[in-house]
Amino acid sequence: MLTSAATSRTARWSRSLTAVAAALVLSTACSAAGGKARNTASGQTTAAASAGHDSATRGDAEFNRQFQHEMADVNGVRMHYVTGGTGEPLVLLHGWPQSWYAWRGIMPALAERYTVYALDLPGLGDSVGTPASYDKATLARYVHGLLADKLGLRKINLIAHDHGAGVGFQYAAQFPNEVVKYAHLDYPLPGPALSANNFRQLSWHMSFHSQGGFGGPGAKAPFTAQQIDEFARTYQRPQVLTGGFELYRTLDQDERDNVAAKPITMPTMLLTAEGTLDFTRSTVQPLMSNITRAVEVPKSGHWLPEENPEFVTAELVKFFGSGAGR
Repeated sequence: MLTSAATSRTARWSRSLTAVAAALVLSTACSAAGGKARNTASGQTTAAASAGHDSATRGDAEFNRQFQHEMADVNGVRMHYVTGGTGEPLVLLHGWPQSWYAWRGIMPALAERYTVYALDLPGLGDSVGTPASYDKATLARYVHGLLADKLGLRKINLIAHDHGAGVGFQYAAQFPNEVVKYAHLDYPLPGPALSANNFRQLSWHMSFHSQGGFGGPGAKAPFTAQQIDEFARTYQRPQVLTGGFELYRTLDQDERDNVAAKPITMPTMLLTAEGTLDFTRSTVQPLMSNITRAVEVPKSGHWLPEENPEFVTAELVKFFGSGAGR
């Protein structure tokens, strides 16, 4: 069981995600239901199926001058990613219930210094198809299949958030010679210091989603209607929504894989929601032997890039642009 102190910290850690997750699931269900009714009458496909993977940026001329949408086949999954910029490869992995679009606000600044690759994880976002499993070690191998095998990227800088950070850690652990630096954003790791069972106790939605945001000052969710619509557009596809739940159903396997993993040794930065650094660090430190920077994002809950994009961007640019590992 979690201690009372840990419970207090993780109660703060859970507020904004539970609200947004509930809102997104409800809006997804309502959108799907409404779409089905309309489509039954019209004989057309659902709105989700007809909307393209570039629907959120199709009319954004400034964005499209800098970035482009791409697709690649990896072991039976068609993976979607957005790329642009110049410089060393910088890979961004999203969490739940989001997609590559979680990084939209900070991508232009990062692309001034790096070639950015913002991925939709296998089976999520606008990626199409079902991976062999949604445990994070398996997803990391799909990501590696895209980056290394399809794109030829054998040296990357890596940023990952939420469940994407579970994938990011496994990528760094399985392919340590291919990750130059790693930024781990607001995700306690199931493993030697945190059991999957205790992970599920951090918030009600984690146990709920395991059946067949986080932290901060408790401010309202930092999303516009356009952002929520874009996330809901992808998650209203039943296969994608199921995939999101599978991220939670595979937590026991994640724990076993992380216990078995060797600690990563590349320079690592830890960014967390306000009030949660000590707890999160206690869960990742046994698995990360070279944490060179660890900081709470001021006035931010779980959604770090959305809640304080200027601070997050500055920290990332400073971390990836300086010191050993370059």
